[in-house]
Amino acid sequence: MGRVCLGMAAVLLLVSCRQDDPPAVPDEVPTPTKSASATPVPVSGARAVVEETGDFLFEYSYPEEAGNIPELAARLGDRLDASRAEIAAQSAEAREIAHDDGFPFNKYSISTTWEVVADTPRFLSLSSSFESYTGGAHGIYGYDTLVWDREAGRAMEPADFFTSLDALDQVLAEQFCETLNAERAKRRGEAVEEGSEDMFDQCVPLSDTTVLLGSSGGTVFDRIGIQVGPYVAGPYAEGSFEFTFPVTPAVMEVVKEDYRSAFAAR
Repeated sequence: MGRVCLGMAAVLLLVSCRQDDPPAVPDEVPTPTKSASATPVPVSGARAVVEETGDFLFEYSYPEEAGNIPELAARLGDRLDASRAEIAAQSAEAREIAHDDGFPFNKYSISTTWEVVADTPRFLSLSSSFESYTGGAHGIYGYDTLVWDREAGRAMEPADFFTSLDALDQVLAEQFCETLNAERAKRRGEAVEEGSEDMFDQCVPLSDTTVLLGSSGGTVFDRIGIQVGPYVAGPYAEGSFEFTFPVTPAVMEVVKEDYRSAFAAR
């Protein structure tokens, strides 16, 4: 799924993840728990897991809206377990190698946060951001997304709503590329050279980005977010890029017929 932030995501409410914790008092934010291993998925509500060992720091959270859908909570819980298992194995191996080679070991870390992008009667659109460090000069970060279809009880990719991602790319390409180059020019202090063959001067296909479905009123999808991660549109020092574009009549033309009622042009 997605790749590699967006201002339309809602603020995430973090709560404790253990099933045996007492119910949260309204208007209070419980402190995330530390866990020796992956914990059971709560019946409902937000979830936040924090675990720190001598080898790694692991953090994973998702919002109440996702936790209130049991099937979605289970899916995100599976991802949590897989992410924790991976960093535990990687960090243990790295510590052993560092010890054998006589080098200091730097603790690994990974933090994943899911947030609500849009919550319509049928669909819950989510985005996630992650940051990880597994040695080297600096860490890395990236993005992911999914849309939960309450009616069908399944997870979807934003691309699934369109006749094809290429078709959406063709509709948005000109506006997206102009907006991307304008932001590049701000960050670099000079315009992108026309005709440049530098990889960081090229336009970026949507297949190399994370596409998000957003809603201004919570009824239908009427905006599209595009997140571009580090090393995709520029060097690491330039950071990531985030843009939001309205759903237009041209975009509506490439929405699959089965989902057109879930969209509206602005």
